[in-house]
Amino acid sequence: MAVQPEGTPCWADAMFSDLEGAKSFYGEVLGWTFGESSAEYGNYTQAYADGKAVAAVVPPMPGQEGQSQWCLYLASPDAAAAAERIRAGGGEVLMDPMRVGDFGTMCLAREPGGAVFGVWQGGVHEGFEATAVPGAYCWAEVCTREPELTDPFLASVFPYTVQQIEDDSVDFRTFSLRDRPVLGRMRMPGDVPPEVPSYVNVYFTVADCDEAVARATKLGAALRFGPMTSPFGRMAALTDPQGANFSVIDVTTTEGETPSSTEL
Repeated sequence: MAVQPEGTPCWADAMFSDLEGAKSFYGEVLGWTFGESSAEYGNYTQAYADGKAVAAVVPPMPGQEGQSQWCLYLASPDAAAAAERIRAGGGEVLMDPMRVGDFGTMCLAREPGGAVFGVWQGGVHEGFEATAVPGAYCWAEVCTREPELTDPFLASVFPYTVQQIEDDSVDFRTFSLRDRPVLGRMRMPGDVPPEVPSYVNVYFTVADCDEAVARATKLGAALRFGPMTSPFGRMAALTDPQGANFSVIDVTTTEGETPSSTEL
């Protein structure tokens, strides 16, 4: 796998108090299988779709128990330099760059709008082994209450070009690398409860959105939005039984024209 351009989403993981429950849920909904837990790295457990590494689940470290959430990692050839840009741009470094054996170097941060994300400097583990196929990562959006803080921050930390989607019903921007959109930013709607913090919404690919939603809700997930067919696919937003938000999308079922955008 070629090294991804800096700022490319390259990995996703989540902490779950009930690790076996998470494995059972995502195994049923996304078809994941799981590798052996690594006791040396806090029982970090990789998930696989058709034999390809696509994500990981891990129990919380002591003192970090709380609501589960997915964390998206953005690629960087130099995590320490990225951490400095995060601080300079008004973000907060939650965990200084830390080498994880020969796998790579990770850093955790919070952007000024409140969403937590990671930076990954790949070693032998470069990130996703598959994307945009059933069970694998497809897309992500930073859902923020303060886009006026989030937008300039993202553009200052990573070499993105920015496009504003021309749609009066939603405030949405895309961030691109080499003319390819890699990340979205959505202003959180006003009807979202105030206790819900800004977060990164990770989309996983499924073969059939409605079937995935049916499986998820039967297993205790809450349906927050959809299913709805868009120019990008048929999608739905869910909250898993342990409180982690995520979305599913069937990219083969599309409807409507791709909205136009303005370069900023």
